[in-house]
Amino acid sequence: MDLINKFMNVAAPPAALLFYCLFSTPYSLLKLLCSFFHLFFSENVRGKVVLITGASSGIGEQIAYQYAKRGASVALVARREERLHEVAEKSRELGSPDVHVIAADVSRADECKRFIDETIDHFGRLDHLVNNAGITCVSMFEEATDVTNFGAVMDINFWGSVYPTFYALPHLRRNRGKIVVDSSAAGWLPMPRMSLYNASKAALISFYETLRVELGPEVSITIATPGWVESEMTQGKFLNKSGDMQVDQEVRDVQVGPFPVGYAEECAKAIVNGACRKKRYVTWPFWFKVMFLYKILAPEVLEWCYRILYVKKPWSSQHPTSKVILDATGAKNVMYPESIKSDETKTD
Repeated sequence: MDLINKFMNVAAPPAALLFYCLFSTPYSLLKLLCSFFHLFFSENVRGKVVLITGASSGIGEQIAYQYAKRGASVALVARREERLHEVAEKSRELGSPDVHVIAADVSRADECKRFIDETIDHFGRLDHLVNNAGITCVSMFEEATDVTNFGAVMDINFWGSVYPTFYALPHLRRNRGKIVVDSSAAGWLPMPRMSLYNASKAALISFYETLRVELGPEVSITIATPGWVESEMTQGKFLNKSGDMQVDQEVRDVQVGPFPVGYAEECAKAIVNGACRKKRYVTWPFWFKVMFLYKILAPEVLEWCYRILYVKKPWSSQHPTSKVILDATGAKNVMYPESIKSDETKTD
């Protein structure tokens, strides 16, 4: 066995290079043709049923509106029932023929089964499942007072997508439906102060990439990896180092820094367009893909930049470089939407 591995160590790299040289051009042409096809032949979701978790605010709320504009019926799931009814009313105004509100906690398997069953009982079918619910934690790992306080991050961000997927799959198979997963660019970027959040999003990407292989063409999967987008997190809401939910806009400013924050509506539009065109991945804003290239081609440079921005405190400042640059340039007034510059935030 050891001899075989030694042979593979020598033979595999040149064989892979030869395979790439032979097939990269036809593969690229095929991908280009498929892209053109899906560009002009997007799925018509009018009359279809879409279930969206985390639909009470942020990207999930805007995804509901995008499907509503396309004439889809929507099932809205989140813990805040009162807020869901507000989203439901606007969805009806935008064109959704039927909206069903379900208050539930996605971190509990029994409640996930309940809202999938309730959706089927109400509509009689399920065509798209949008796994969007999530929470954020912001803290240097060593500063956490008790790491066991952060179990909710994985329970909601990872299992809160896996549970609904498990119970929805038989119905999605029946209609050759779609799964849309709202992961994050943080799933492949080593963003400091968000190690546990990043891990939960990386787990999502790995799980759904594997599930895509298992399901084949019967159920298509679109993985969304947004960058900084207006949401409760970019409004300053997250778990702190003690594992308590808080609203702290100063820490938000440190974490986001001088980077532009996009509108949730535009992000949701890109995600729904991508799902209807069977895109495997949707990254919005698009420029975040450049960061992925740096991670692959020059990981040390990316890590060094993140450390300088988010870990080091220059000139005897009490804040990291990201916050110093933000305050010195006034970038918040240009880079942040009004919704996240306000002192008022929503709570879940």
